[in-house]
Amino acid sequence: MLGAGTFAQASFSTSSVGLPALSPYLKTGYGLTLGETGVVLAGIGIGMLFTLLPWGLVADRFDERWVIATGLTGAAGLLFVASTTHGYAAVTGALVGVGALGASVNAASGRAIMAWFPSSELGLALGIRQTAIPIGGALGGAVLPALGSAGGTHAAFLFLGGACAMGAVVAAVFVRGGSGGEPELADVSRPLHDPRMWLLGVGTGFYLLAQIGITGFVVLFLHEERHLSPHSAAAVFLAINVLAIVARVVSGRISDRLGNRLGPLRTIGVVLAVFTAGVAAATDAPLALLIPLFVVAGVLSMSWNGLAYAAAAEAAGSSRTGAALGFQQTLLGVVVAAAPPAVAAIATHSWRAAFLFAAAGPAVGVLVLARLSDPRRGRTHGTSASPREAPRTPD
Repeated sequence: MLGAGTFAQASFSTSSVGLPALSPYLKTGYGLTLGETGVVLAGIGIGMLFTLLPWGLVADRFDERWVIATGLTGAAGLLFVASTTHGYAAVTGALVGVGALGASVNAASGRAIMAWFPSSELGLALGIRQTAIPIGGALGGAVLPALGSAGGTHAAFLFLGGACAMGAVVAAVFVRGGSGGEPELADVSRPLHDPRMWLLGVGTGFYLLAQIGITGFVVLFLHEERHLSPHSAAAVFLAINVLAIVARVVSGRISDRLGNRLGPLRTIGVVLAVFTAGVAAATDAPLALLIPLFVVAGVLSMSWNGLAYAAAAEAAGSSRTGAALGFQQTLLGVVVAAAPPAVAAIATHSWRAAFLFAAAGPAVGVLVLARLSDPRRGRTHGTSASPREAPRTPD
């Protein structure tokens, strides 16, 4: 079950996270400016922003496997359409559609996995599930530059479409979650009125500024400003994602042992802000210093997501897990959609200023998360618990 959910998410993350590895080919192949490249890279995130919460509500009512399979099938079709585009507006529009449909996997796969693990194992389980994001990024970093140089963006988009199609098949065959009931509207809408969910989503959303600033632009920066080849620059992106796989599992396991999600989350935020600022300070430094700083900052920027995912899931009851995760992912999606164009616009004038802007994100996020407490809480197998409700049986 965990493997199927992780595979399905990774198949979509190869596009949503791995696409920056193709950025030099997108920029030259479509004749884009740096600002336009940032918008194209934000396209999937823009599409996800509008559908993450609706997909979460759908996942609370229907079988998760069909929710995931339907969305990924649609995303695959639009990636095949993207492979035929030749202009800035067309490729951006196709990628927005990819994000809108592929977002189904974000809330639905997490909700399905929630039904299988108790609180003492949830951090590790969701940490493993969240490795799907850097796994997809690593796959994109390894494959997309080679496809871009051999067959251009056409071949790359065909590969990404095939990956989503495989994810849809795996989800349809193997994913099994809770039963698809019809929770009351008051239940599924409660996360939207919970101040804790807003603080968690906004605080971790600021963390994403560093993640996008580093992982979204490291390839383009190293290629255009430090004159590395696209393959060499993509190798740094690949290393970040491979090491982030380990970091997500370790951070999830540590949070299980501590019985606490927010403590490790805040610690990561402080260290992340420091290392991202270090990248900004070292933009003109020798590559022997700059590249390790990029790698450490990049790994830290991707290590916290499972903790935030688990914290949001544990703050919701089992009947509204999909809504809670969809709501949290929507708040994060605002940053995913807005940050790439913002970073690109700043980088047009100064890469150092762009990375300083990214470093400010987790610094502010830690201050927001400081307003939250994370009491040790119990949870029986197959349920979610929140401070306002007792443990209950699975849906």
